[in-house]
Amino acid sequence: MKRSTILLTVLVCFATASLCFAADVQLGTWKLNEAKSKIGAGGPKLTTVIYEPVGDSVKVTVDDVDGDSKPLHSEWTGKFDGKDHPVTGDATSDMRSYRTINDHTVAFTGKKGSKVVNSGRVVVAADGKSRTVTQTGTNPKGKKFSSTAVYDKQ
Repeated sequence: MKRSTILLTVLVCFATASLCFAADVQLGTWKLNEAKSKIGAGGPKLTTVIYEPVGDSVKVTVDDVDGDSKPLHSEWTGKFDGKDHPVTGDATSDMRSYRTINDHTVAFTGKKGSKVVNSGRVVVAADGKSRTVTQTGTNPKGKKFSSTAVYDKQ
């Protein structure tokens, strides 16, 4: 009995540690690697993205340049639960949702009002040193864009 209790405790600890590690692969500061990226004309160029824990939620801070080369700063705090959470500082969207696909992938959707303005995926490499963000959307001028942006962890 004692042996099975110890074994069960070790397995639960291992499983919990694995889940914590999986959630943490998105966390950190990510810088755009323009040489490896393909940013479509008129689309945003997110130069720095920071994912950080805030209680039981995640805060995503974005510094970027819009399609007209104007600097922008936005912030989103929420959970990777697929539900819309407010965005501040982003003229193109007022709500954003993230949902976990697997240990290294999240999907996102940005909305302005009830209209989807962009969506895509964030995939962190197995080694955790880079991530690739693919997205499609429509800019404020109504022009469609798509991009594949590669980021290096800082």
